[in-house]
Amino acid sequence: MNTQHQQRNPVLLVHGINDTGAVFNKMARYLRQEGWSVYTLDLLPNNGAGLLDQLAQQVANYVSTNFEPKQPLDLLGFSMGGIVSRYYVQRLGGIKKVQRFITISSPHQGTVVAYGSWLSGCVQMRPNSPLIKDLNSDVEMLKQLNFTSIWTPYDLMILPAKSSQMPIGKEVILPVALHPWMLKDSRTLAVVAKALAEPINTYPQSGYVPNSQKSPLDSDNT
Repeated sequence: MNTQHQQRNPVLLVHGINDTGAVFNKMARYLRQEGWSVYTLDLLPNNGAGLLDQLAQQVANYVSTNFEPKQPLDLLGFSMGGIVSRYYVQRLGGIKKVQRFITISSPHQGTVVAYGSWLSGCVQMRPNSPLIKDLNSDVEMLKQLNFTSIWTPYDLMILPAKSSQMPIGKEVILPVALHPWMLKDSRTLAVVAKALAEPINTYPQSGYVPNSQKSPLDSDNT
């Protein structure tokens, strides 16, 4: 992969429920070896007891503390972290700072697994929750940046798995067996690196990438 002439923004990785930034250890190590500056944070509480919009404020605070005001940023959110990151981008001004935005196995349309808990953050991840509806009401604003959704059809945490689909940006489907394995699978790491190396604003402005069409991101994942 020849990315030496591409603009390398710092990359912030946002973890999911019951995780910490350490869940990205393999991915962070891989990306650093490829030349990126990688940052992680620990959301508190991380067990779904906190409202996702309040966790998003932690992301906003981390960004304002660790990056210069004019420093562009690339953002990746895993699972719940993808929704937290969306709230930061769509509601807390992140759209002005983030240039590339990647989600991995995130419940963009909610997940029925969230019905198993009454913790406030879990309730917000239920299908058709007020927060999910709110973020999807103006999802078109994400066309302003490079957006990629990566997901597996075998996910047992995001149900239905196609809840990770978005009507904008680029979609990459990887046949990874389990939800947590998405962060360690070599195919995921390669797709993430390619997405982070893409020139800004080259993605399709609307519609999914049909499964029958190979994309530049998954061309070597067969």
